[in-house]
Amino acid sequence: MNLRQKGQPTIPKELRGKHGIDPGRRVHIHETEQGAIVVEPLPSLEAFREAATTAERGTAILGEEQKGDKQRSQRLK
Repeated sequence: MNLRQKGQPTIPKELRGKHGIDPGRRVHIHETEQGAIVVEPLPSLEAFREAATTAERGTAILGEEQKGDKQRSQRLK
C-alpha cells in the first residue's frame, strides 16, 4: 500500500467491500498496545439510531464510546 503525499493510505477495494467502507464513511484509526495500526469502520448514524431504542440508551452508548476514546488517547500518550 502506498501513502499519498499528505500521508493518506488507500484501502484496497476488496477490504473496503468486505467491511462496508464506502467513500465518505468515517473510520477510526488507532494503534494497539503491540504497535499495530488498526482501521475500524465507525457505525453509521442509522446503525447508532437502531441500537439506541431510547434516548437514555443512546446517551449511554455515546458515553461508553467517549470513555473508550479517552482511554485510547491516554494509552497513546
